[in-house]
Amino acid sequence: MGETERLTRATDGLPAPLAVVDLDVFDANAASLLSRAGGTPVRVAAKSVRVRSLIERALGAGFAGVMAFSLDEAMWLVGTGVRDVLLGYPTVDAGALARLAGDPVARREITLMVDDVAQLALVRTALAGRDAAAGEPALPDVAVCLDVDSSLRVGWGPLQLHLGTRRSPLRSPEQVAALAVEVAGTEGLRLRGLMFYEAQVAGVPDTPAVRVVKALSVPDVDQRRRGILAAVRAAVGHDVELVNAGGTGSLETSAAGTGVTEVTSGSGLFVPGTFDAMRSVTQRPSAFFGLDVVRNPGPGWATAFGGGYIASGPAGRSRLPRPVTPGWALTRQEAAGEVQTPLRLRGGRPLDVGDRVWFRHAKAGELMERFAAVHLVRGDEVVGTVPTYRGEGRTFG
Repeated sequence: MGETERLTRATDGLPAPLAVVDLDVFDANAASLLSRAGGTPVRVAAKSVRVRSLIERALGAGFAGVMAFSLDEAMWLVGTGVRDVLLGYPTVDAGALARLAGDPVARREITLMVDDVAQLALVRTALAGRDAAAGEPALPDVAVCLDVDSSLRVGWGPLQLHLGTRRSPLRSPEQVAALAVEVAGTEGLRLRGLMFYEAQVAGVPDTPAVRVVKALSVPDVDQRRRGILAAVRAAVGHDVELVNAGGTGSLETSAAGTGVTEVTSGSGLFVPGTFDAMRSVTQRPSAFFGLDVVRNPGPGWATAFGGGYIASGPAGRSRLPRPVTPGWALTRQEAAGEVQTPLRLRGGRPLDVGDRVWFRHAKAGELMERFAAVHLVRGDEVVGTVPTYRGEGRTFG
């Protein structure tokens, strides 16, 4: 029995559109990611999963800590019992900062991400509003991590190319050390670590040009990280305890990097379509969504209901869902639509009205934003149904 036939049998009688995760593959992927990291702890990226029970499943499999998308999400996760939550991005949410300031458990378990004195000023304001209260017991210091730009820059002056994401303004050892001193000198804060996310290595397909970029980036980031860690040590008088790096596509090189104490992965648990051209990703897809055929507009055609689940990023075909039912493909004229998705037979079994057709999303956690629940499959049966963030009434960004 083929994969899509097995999923169809497992979900027979359940209405579509629907999302499923194959638990056997999910568990194998978790083990593979830990193995690829070679013993370096792996933090699970919550935004790439967005299903609390599956985040907890990854932690139970050996992942160490969570990287959250927002402070609101981090506060919620800690409230459900998750521990050691690192924000992947800075926050300017004054309300969430005020809640963090007054919550001793959240203050102990959440590490804020900062890359600018303006963000730090908001944190200081929140702490001042809470810590100035007379007669209150002392609260734990809030941990802070500094996000360091890890892009590759090639050339000089106006001809310089920035290869990577536009994230932090912190790049030089002097810039990072100066903000580290600001954090270390703020009452109620402690400098916990640094993050080096080399997106141009961890998250892009392996085209010939990108392979060159990756080959140049790995030693460049390693050398700069070495200098930045030394500058921070000299500035604050001690080493930081946390040095986070990498993503699913760079676990091996990031884990082996100088000073790295942990790496992050989340998409590798689901393996979305954008990973198909990444040679370093050896895991198998575990997350799918199913649609039902509602029309046969002509020989060699089938039209499914719904399916316009387009991924974020630069507009183009790389952001479209991938049909996985053998022999079927999207059309260039309509692609995946809000209310219907026409498919063209390229070789395989015809689909009839009422048949189920299966897809993969182009990205990982974004699929789960479309559904309130996800069905957990083993073999050819559903063994559980759990809520997504959306199903728990939670939206973050």
